[in-house]
Amino acid sequence: PDHTQNRRVFLCIASVLICIASAIELQPECPVLMALRPIMKIIPGQKQMEGAGVQICRTVGTSALRNLDPYLMLDELKLPSKDAFAGFPDHPHRGFETCSIMLEGEMEHYDSVGNKGVIGPGGVQWMTAGRGIIHSEMPKVTTGALHGFQLWINLPAKDKMCKPRYQDYQKADIPIATPTEGLSIRVMAGESYGTTGPIKMRNPGMLLDVRMSSGATLEQPIPEGWNGFAYVYEGAGTISGTQGKERQAMVFGPGDHVNATSSGGSFKFLLIAGQPINEPIVQHGPMVMNTQAEIQQAFRDYQAGKFQQHADNPWTDE
Repeated sequence: PDHTQNRRVFLCIASVLICIASAIELQPECPVLMALRPIMKIIPGQKQMEGAGVQICRTVGTSALRNLDPYLMLDELKLPSKDAFAGFPDHPHRGFETCSIMLEGEMEHYDSVGNKGVIGPGGVQWMTAGRGIIHSEMPKVTTGALHGFQLWINLPAKDKMCKPRYQDYQKADIPIATPTEGLSIRVMAGESYGTTGPIKMRNPGMLLDVRMSSGATLEQPIPEGWNGFAYVYEGAGTISGTQGKERQAMVFGPGDHVNATSSGGSFKFLLIAGQPINEPIVQHGPMVMNTQAEIQQAFRDYQAGKFQQHADNPWTDE
């Protein structure tokens, strides 16, 4: 009888140990963050006119920071809608991607073969120009505020002549990570706190809209070797130990993560990072290629009406 009882105890303990081992194996591995990325450079925004006379604020894409591979430009648009009514009439793109992010107001895009859509408050459009798009971007309303951003992202040589593609997402389509009280992250692309964004990117990257209240903290992994920056658009706080304020781009140095803390009150910023392409960049306005000869060919194609094809469907993948 004693042996039977001992055997039962042994089997019970063994079962418990197996369950514990299985539970441990099922736990996702958490990355061990070792090196905080410092802020290597702060780029103040520069006001200038774009489109048909619309004032924007540019950081990446100025003489202070011509580009940050794979990023070519970041503009912030923030003004009354009535002051932006002239918008951005028809213009071409080739060889890169654009991302339009709306916080307030509505923007309508319309291309040369009749495709169109409206990006509302909280919405995002990711446009792959590829071999060529001719489009306009015009305010949909003339009352209230217009606030948003446009980011230009380079394409590797192998993708520069791909089929044009649109990805339009409204506010409800953008998932929000809320890991702690006072911290919310709109995940447009990439991953944050286990939440993945809907944008499909040809080049690996992340695009986050971070919103913090007083006392909140953020810790965001960024793969080593990627380039990245934060753009503060409301409030003040520290990012990787450096104080940031509105209309500044804060460029990250090497490491595997960044952190942020609100200085009191609201603190909002875009966090943008991506894998560098490491190819020559030859840019002439809205054409971005690898060689001067390719730029010249782009303008010849544009003048000959060879950009967009009616047979292309930019709402589907290739």
